[in-house]
Amino acid sequence: MSTLDPASPPTGELPFFVYGTLLPCEPNHDLFLRGRTSGERAAVLPRALLYDGPGYPYAIDGHGRVHGTLLTAAPGVYEELLGLLDHLEEYLGPGHPRNLYERVVREIELPGEEQAGKGQPEEGTPEEGAPGAGTVRAWVYLAAAAVTRSLRTGGSVIDGGRWVTRRPPGGPRTP
Repeated sequence: MSTLDPASPPTGELPFFVYGTLLPCEPNHDLFLRGRTSGERAAVLPRALLYDGPGYPYAIDGHGRVHGTLLTAAPGVYEELLGLLDHLEEYLGPGHPRNLYERVVREIELPGEEQAGKGQPEEGTPEEGAPGAGTVRAWVYLAAAAVTRSLRTGGSVIDGGRWVTRRPPGGPRTP
């Protein structure tokens, strides 16, 4: 797996990789991110699977790819944004038994510059196997251990790793 050593905490302000209700045009994007980001771009979480949840998805370590967006916090709001996202994702601290998600550092793949803005499928996500512009370390909220166990035994994997494709065109958005 591409897990970075949790014993060596990241330095500086890492960007965030989002893949569900925080994506552009999804319900939590404006509620939590409007005015709090200075950059958003298509990105991919490698070695992960996406599962359908009760109105929102869960990513877990696995053999697929999850498509989403890399967010950079606007100057001066990093701690505020981190707190808001921790609250939204029900993250209480590393390994806390009541966590819904764990906030972890992962390597995120970025699409090549030649791919940016050129008819990308599904809200600008990179094509499978498209040439990349490299990787960046970012915070990702993955399903907590108890949720992961439940998903592995009875969850529904979202083929292609694109959560927005789960909503029918013109259909209602989930909270």
